[in-house]
Amino acid sequence: MPVPRWKIAIETAIAEYKNQTVFQLATLDPTLPTPHVRSHVFRSFLSSEFKPNLPLLISSTDIRTPKVTQLAAHPDAELAWWIEGVQQQFRISGKVHVVPAPGHILFRHFLSSTASDYEGSSGIAALKKEGFDWEAKRVEAFKSLGGKMKATWCRPVPGTRLEGGQEEAKRWPVSIEEPKEGATEEEKSNWEMALHNFALVVIDPAEVDFVELGVVPNRRTNFTRSKEGTWGEEELVP
Repeated sequence: MPVPRWKIAIETAIAEYKNQTVFQLATLDPTLPTPHVRSHVFRSFLSSEFKPNLPLLISSTDIRTPKVTQLAAHPDAELAWWIEGVQQQFRISGKVHVVPAPGHILFRHFLSSTASDYEGSSGIAALKKEGFDWEAKRVEAFKSLGGKMKATWCRPVPGTRLEGGQEEAKRWPVSIEEPKEGATEEEKSNWEMALHNFALVVIDPAEVDFVELGVVPNRRTNFTRSKEGTWGEEELVP
């Protein structure tokens, strides 16, 4: 089956505007019907070699953040992505999975939450049938980050009170790299902590609302994924 047109549009846009890779992801609080939104960096697309029509969007997070419990309780979420350079907006809704380290308690939740999709037509299901190695992907994504970015996973729990003020913050690691022979115990500990806290955010799209404001007349197309894995298209009023 062919690659969906909305994915081609995103790839074309960010190939030209490489720094416009930030989208907003909205989730629901598990105890109150309150939405929470935050910015995420798009890392890459991921799809089965045999199912290119079912692409996943990959981002990352700290496994200790509130969004993780929100997504565990309510995996249905939506992202909004405005790419200024091409005047295009993508609103993508679907199930969002968090992939932590295998030793984390929520890794079992990830496995069970994707088990129900095994026979489905989702991107997650397609990869599961191939025996995809999510831990290898998680480690690969972590290692691809810069040293300063990796160090952000060594900080105390995000969103908690900064007890020691800015003086405490000055003591946090500024940059970390994979330990080599002769590395100190602190360097090894920082690496292990950061890698343990690092988690993938995997968005499995079911519907995409694509608005093009860079053309006249403006265009708006709604893409919906069928049970067979094909993408239907419907033109809408912008």
